[in-house]
Amino acid sequence: MFQKFLASVGIGNAKVDTVLEKDEYIVGEEILGKVHITGGSVSQQIESIYLTLSTSYVREVDDKKVTATYDLERVRLTEPFSVEPNEKKEIPFSFIMPVETPLTLGMKTVWVHTGLDIKRSIDPSDRDYIQVLPNILLNSVLESVNQLGFKARHIECEELPYRLRKQVPFAQEFEFVPVSGEYYGKLDELELLILPSAYDRLEIIMEVDRKSRGLAGLFAEALDLDEKVIRFTVTNEDIPAMKEKINNYIF
Repeated sequence: MFQKFLASVGIGNAKVDTVLEKDEYIVGEEILGKVHITGGSVSQQIESIYLTLSTSYVREVDDKKVTATYDLERVRLTEPFSVEPNEKKEIPFSFIMPVETPLTLGMKTVWVHTGLDIKRSIDPSDRDYIQVLPNILLNSVLESVNQLGFKARHIECEELPYRLRKQVPFAQEFEFVPVSGEYYGKLDELELLILPSAYDRLEIIMEVDRKSRGLAGLFAEALDLDEKVIRFTVTNEDIPAMKEKINNYIF
């Protein structure tokens, strides 16, 4: 009985360890792995094993920025089963990374959480961070901006106003500054808000912030007249001429 009590508070409980096939995935790619379960000191009934793909984003609360968590995908792997003391089980899994998954760019902002649902016990869990890379379409957009002489200065997942929301409450914003090319000295910055609608289709809201020149320029800047906002869509068919298309919107 005492062993069961200890297990109920997490001591001697079953343990879970998730092993992913790799730690880098492209948006839209299949995530493969195995969940390893090791029984604790007593027999336990596992109600379910679940996987959650989660990310963090920034939202404003009372004019302060706070970090929030959003679950992009949740997968139940098993029906109820029991695990005996020190018994080892291995459960394979796979699921597709959702199109809304933001790029990580070296940061720990996307992870796979594995949990065991055990009644009358503290549920054991495991967290595995992954790196998320752009698919061919988003990579084409970012490479084209880079080829036009821009360098990324700041990248962040931000909460969206309700009118822009679709499946998720946030979008990834890329802030660029010109460091070479025809826009160096002419633009202050270029911002892209990426709104994925499908794996082969992106909506983009672009804000072009032109550099102020003279008193007229300063006046325009004060009224935000030096900023231009454009909303457009790109698909895989645009990839061969992506640089030219984006350049036309900037100009």
